[in-house]
Amino acid sequence: MNVGGERAEVTRSRGHVLSAAEVTVAYDGVDVVHNASITLRPGEVTVLVGPNGSGKSTLLRTLARLQRPRTATLTIDTETDALALTPREFSRRVALLTQGRPTPGGLSVRDVVEFGRYPYRGRWGRADPDGRAAVDRALALTGVADLAERGAEHLSGGQLQRVWLAGCLAQETGVLLLDEPTTYLDLRYQVELLDLVRDLADDHGIAVGVVLHDLDQAAAVADRIVLLHAGRVIAEGAPEDVLTAARLTDTYGIRVEVDEDPLTGRLRTRAMGRHHTRSERLSTTS
Repeated sequence: MNVGGERAEVTRSRGHVLSAAEVTVAYDGVDVVHNASITLRPGEVTVLVGPNGSGKSTLLRTLARLQRPRTATLTIDTETDALALTPREFSRRVALLTQGRPTPGGLSVRDVVEFGRYPYRGRWGRADPDGRAAVDRALALTGVADLAERGAEHLSGGQLQRVWLAGCLAQETGVLLLDEPTTYLDLRYQVELLDLVRDLADDHGIAVGVVLHDLDQAAAVADRIVLLHAGRVIAEGAPEDVLTAARLTDTYGIRVEVDEDPLTGRLRTRAMGRHHTRSERLSTTS
């Protein structure tokens, strides 16, 4: 998302393996995620997809320790018990961009992005010698450097989404979790954000976990896709193995066609409504 067209340095961190096994999460005594397992690996983008209410965001928030599971084993680099780490220790390894963050009042864009440096500042606001450079890189990468001194309350929804993402990048973690990060973004910034996600994995070895609704975006950016339905992981693997017409039709309850985009060579999906194609409309009226 570097609008100047140059690729900037993102982070000095390398990725971590973040694994969750046998995750069960309940709301008001009702299980909404059932015995799910997922592993995020350095240099890979893992995308969680599924219908509304399938447990995608809940599972992602459990990985980020924001959602308390009924049962779960959460590890970093196969040996470290992630649930035993202090919040500061965990936040140096894992960052999360959540949905629906509030609009901060009385703060500049730079102030908001600097919140991402809190794991490095110590209990009494100890100096953070690398903080300024990390914030500047994050501002540039997300295309909001020219807004750095503007009040955050004056931003559009799309601009604010990019500012919150910049805060996550300033955190310089080895794992980045993104919950529907293209929300509020126009087409250009959706594409640039997904390009940035790939750069983080490919060039910096970050382990990235993303929740997306758009199946074509998921297929374009993912190394692995995790398909959830009714709180259960029903398929996991490469996009072409998971996003099949039969499986998507069954999961989403609507006819879904899958083919290869002749222009890009990427997998392409189409949900087929009653009025989707001219030929089908004509056949129903003839």
